[in-house]
Amino acid sequence: MTLQDIRILVDFGFVVLIWAVQLVIYPSFSHYSNANLFKWHKTYTQRVTFIVLPLMIGQLVIVSFQLFQNVDWYTICSSIIIGLLWLLTFTVFVPLHQSIDKEQPVNNVCLKLVSYNWIRTLLWNMLFLLSLLHHIKF
Repeated sequence: MTLQDIRILVDFGFVVLIWAVQLVIYPSFSHYSNANLFKWHKTYTQRVTFIVLPLMIGQLVIVSFQLFQNVDWYTICSSIIIGLLWLLTFTVFVPLHQSIDKEQPVNNVCLKLVSYNWIRTLLWNMLFLLSLLHHIKF
């Protein structure tokens, strides 16, 4: 198995995860009462971190290594997309999740999670397609 094969698996893992988050997990938050959401959310974020963190670190390590090996359109575009994903995650999504954890009013937080997450859904799908196309040399 090559590094690019592993890269495609990691990128695909994110595609599956982001669609589950977009279509199931984030929309389900609006069906909880505030008290139940506050209680469940802390458990959810701890558990989902065991899935997300290894994928993010793995993706970052692989792309950094690929960029170090060969600077081309693929590694540059991949790095930009991943940089945008990390930026969105830590500047938009982490604060939204923290507001739930701090039991602050969540009136629009659930709606924001769903609507803003379309950007990450698009970016992770683009990244996977880019990796797949690069792998099959289109």
